[in-house]
Amino acid sequence: MNNNTPEKATILVVDDTPANLKLLQAMLQSKGYRVLASPDGKTALNAAAKSLPDLILLDINMLPEMNGFEVCERLKANVLLKDIPILFISALTETTDKVRAFSVGGVDYVSKPFQLEEVNARVETHLELSRQKRELQKSYNKLRELEKQRDALVHMIVHDMRSPLMVTLGNLEMLQYETLSNDAALCVSAALSSTDTVIKMVSTMLDISKMEAGRMALDYSTVDMINLVRETIRMVAPLQASRSITLTPPGEMESLSCDANLIRRILQNLIVNAIKFTDKEKGVITISIENASANKVCVSVVDNGPGIPPEYREKVFDKFCQVSARQQGKGYSTGLGLTFCKLAVEAHGGRIGLESDVGKGSTFWFELPRR
Repeated sequence: MNNNTPEKATILVVDDTPANLKLLQAMLQSKGYRVLASPDGKTALNAAAKSLPDLILLDINMLPEMNGFEVCERLKANVLLKDIPILFISALTETTDKVRAFSVGGVDYVSKPFQLEEVNARVETHLELSRQKRELQKSYNKLRELEKQRDALVHMIVHDMRSPLMVTLGNLEMLQYETLSNDAALCVSAALSSTDTVIKMVSTMLDISKMEAGRMALDYSTVDMINLVRETIRMVAPLQASRSITLTPPGEMESLSCDANLIRRILQNLIVNAIKFTDKEKGVITISIENASANKVCVSVVDNGPGIPPEYREKVFDKFCQVSARQQGKGYSTGLGLTFCKLAVEAHGGRIGLESDVGKGSTFWFELPRR
């Protein structure tokens, strides 16, 4: 497509009335535009395919083969021509005609008899909008490419971190069996815990990369969701302190097919988040399992923490997101845990979401299909 400066922009004018075609061509050429003139729809389609115009002025009532609406539909169906802005010029003044013009893909509508100054103003406006749209798309494509490069670099670094971390973990575990002073034993224990945490973070980042690339193979098995939740509650019990954690199971629950390890990690992330953001003494966490329908199971983790403002509720599932709680001086969510949950649920063909009232608490829920 040509550069959209007025001197070089190419405009295709389509009108079966020779006088209108000649008038528009002369007006546009006087403004420095390159003009392609077509007396019918078939010729216009051929002309557009040969030399991509920057904008098309299109009459509606044309004979004999195609009217303007049909020409517009053909243009929008062509992947090479679909982004060209189309400005209708027509004697039709009914609202239904104008609505149809926009519905088939037109960007503007000028009624006949037209004023040359109005046509010129609209042409300039839509050429500029088209130019800005292309520049925006270029910037977006560039950012996407930079994002891919960044993700590839992060993935490579994280992958290479795994081996030395495993060596460090192994050496620390061996130190546990040595005779150490109390202070040294505490330091080794703390180092073991921190190293294990970093290894889990590395594993999560690698899993997220796989799921984003669609390369995460799920290991399906028949799972009793009630037992899986109970097992996960026992796993996080050391973090519970005096908080209340209760499970509300359904009256009846059939087993479902899923990747038990991934679902366990989803539950662990959501429950640990609820523990992290509720008071040690007054924290109340309720986990409920429901038969959402004959084909779906819904699991909810409800807490009485500080809640999350509406403007941040979608962002908490983004990578590396941290939303600050001004009053509590905390972050609602950090790192990759919720990103992992979202991708793992979606990999199962399910949905995940959040409901929250500031000052009253949050409900994280996910829905899985039965298989």
